[in-house]
Amino acid sequence: MFVHRRDVQIQWGDCDPANIVYYPRYFAMFDDSTSVMFEAAGCSKQDLVHRYGLVGIPMVDTRAKFYIPSTHGDWITIESRIESFGRSSFEVTHKVFKGEQLALEGFETRVLVGRDPNNPDKLKSAAVPEEVKALFMRG
Repeated sequence: MFVHRRDVQIQWGDCDPANIVYYPRYFAMFDDSTSVMFEAAGCSKQDLVHRYGLVGIPMVDTRAKFYIPSTHGDWITIESRIESFGRSSFEVTHKVFKGEQLALEGFETRVLVGRDPNNPDKLKSAAVPEEVKALFMRG
């Protein structure tokens, strides 16, 4: 599977009064990492929305496992990959490294969503296009 890595420096606003990353900030970093991963694979999330008539690619489930903290000024590496595809969903894993150590793991389930053709006021899941799957199946 395609893997994308990016380096991020922890900023003052990422931290709580104890000077460790406030956990919701990681979920914002994961969301950014998913977007950047799509761009690096060759199809930005914005391109995907426009090309296939989608409304968006919302997260429907998310969680994380925390192992070691990061603090203001630390550099971390976020390694992101799509682990699997369903009909309209996909599973993303983010591994965050602080140096060589695994600091945390994040998990997202996302769904492609478009307008329901029978009722445009409602949303409906949309199948993941095969050409998008192919972008992430390469190593």
